[in-house]
Amino acid sequence: MPVTHTLEADVLRRQDPELAEILLGELDRQSTTLQLIAAENFTSPAVLSALGSPLANKYAEGYPGARHHGGCEIVDVAERLAVDRAKALFGAEHANVQSHSGSSAVLAAYAALLRPGDTVLALGLPYGGHLTHGSPANFSGRWFDFVGYGVDAETGLIDYDQVRTLARTHRPKAIVCGSIAYPRHIDYALFREVADEVGAYLIADAAHPIGLVAGGAAPSPVPYADVVCATTHKVLRGPRGGMILCGAELAERVDRAVFPFTQGGAQMNTIAAKAVAFGEAATPAFTSYAHQVVANARVLAAGLAAEGLVVTTGGTDTHLITADPAPLGVDGRTARGRLAAAGMVLDCCALPHGDARGLRLGTAAVTTQGMGEEEMAGIAALLAGVLRGETESQKARDQVRELTGRFQPYTG
Repeated sequence: MPVTHTLEADVLRRQDPELAEILLGELDRQSTTLQLIAAENFTSPAVLSALGSPLANKYAEGYPGARHHGGCEIVDVAERLAVDRAKALFGAEHANVQSHSGSSAVLAAYAALLRPGDTVLALGLPYGGHLTHGSPANFSGRWFDFVGYGVDAETGLIDYDQVRTLARTHRPKAIVCGSIAYPRHIDYALFREVADEVGAYLIADAAHPIGLVAGGAAPSPVPYADVVCATTHKVLRGPRGGMILCGAELAERVDRAVFPFTQGGAQMNTIAAKAVAFGEAATPAFTSYAHQVVANARVLAAGLAAEGLVVTTGGTDTHLITADPAPLGVDGRTARGRLAAAGMVLDCCALPHGDARGLRLGTAAVTTQGMGEEEMAGIAALLAGVLRGETESQKARDQVRELTGRFQPYTG
């Protein structure tokens, strides 16, 4: 386990051995199975150390220099550091690092720019839109009138002509660009053009690509969007949380939308961990990592296609891949179960057209472990062998254990 948490683990074992065993069991699960969930990664021991720090004890409602509690002198420094690092990393005029999650960041963006009942144009959920992009089960679908754009039936790429037509027809107050399952770069400049044409705000939900943006491996939405919402985990490799980037003219509205409108006290230990992650992401090592994530994803996508899966859009520009396993004789949910039994952990997702479910997988975590293109080719072959029934689950599980044993996420 992480060296910095050895002492903490010993303390937990003495006080609460039952829970200690649960945590160690999860560490073992992560260390002996392939983490191919596109939204997950392994944080550094330094990030984990900040998360478990005494900053977890501090109540700090408000913002640096304007808190509702005393004793915030030190945590103010931590938050300012996180803000400054985020602004420098992404070239943004303003950053709010208090959002507890990507969803709460999107909620705050809507609160800053919209009123209930406003029309919003966003990628439809069947095509990879997030719950906060208009799901009737989510606050977004209940409070706003969402119009969904889609993807081309042949290519799986965003139908930008449809985006423009729908914008002209519905005159939305805001346009959202972003997806949880779109494997290609988004044309932010075109979205900006359409938003300007109809007088709409442009909100970029960059939860998935923001880590690649930090590493220079994906285009940045910051120069184009009025507000950029993101998570600080996934490829960015920080703690689970959210952030918002915007121009100076919207800074006050965004800050007030986060606190006091949608959240209470900031989680100062998480904010400190975000600062650590931003610092890590500003290094040449992270730039190399981000580019390797993409290189690995492209090899994995090509390998899956060669094995007979239908890869959405024919490949990927990012860390994530979506694919239909139907040609191998299994549906998405069945495939996920078989792969889980073999030690390969990934998600199901909606496919661009039809009711079938596909697979969504990513390369952020395995790349953090040090795996490269050779390992991706092997994973593609092993995955397909399991789905075809050519490789028994236990045999595949043994191969996964051997592979992860050579690429441990934490040592010491």
